[in-house]
Amino acid sequence: MATVTAAPQGAKTAELTKGVAAHLTPVVIDLMALAVEGKQAHWHVRGVNFMPVHELLDALVDHAREFSDLAAERIVTLGQPLDARVATIGATTTVPAVSEGFQSTDALVAEVIAGIDATLVTLRSAIDELDEIDPVSQDLAIAITAALEKDRWFLFAHIAA
Repeated sequence: MATVTAAPQGAKTAELTKGVAAHLTPVVIDLMALAVEGKQAHWHVRGVNFMPVHELLDALVDHAREFSDLAAERIVTLGQPLDARVATIGATTTVPAVSEGFQSTDALVAEVIAGIDATLVTLRSAIDELDEIDPVSQDLAIAITAALEKDRWFLFAHIAA
């Protein structure tokens, strides 16, 4: 009878997969935080651009959740665990919190963009570090970066002069 392991055949060594987890876990953490902050903004945005910004924030939340799941599943596909519990996210995210309560579209969009920018810094660090570790994981981080930059552009267009 053949022995079956948790990681796919030809998977990297445990040391290398731990490296993938070390660099993708902060991506998962920041994307989860971005989803929560984006939903908070979605509920509290006010102003002349309410409806389009409200809808863009919902799209951002959906994307951040999808992207976090993709990155998390990459980690566990390689046989590594990750800690993305609420307490861990709150203690380790680089995403700044949006302001409490109702906010004007301009102010809230700027705050959400700051969260996207923080997440993009985390993603770019992962891209750099994954270059020598695992090109598949690096490609995933690159794809997430491209999509998140597009979300940023759509939101920025509402406050650009």
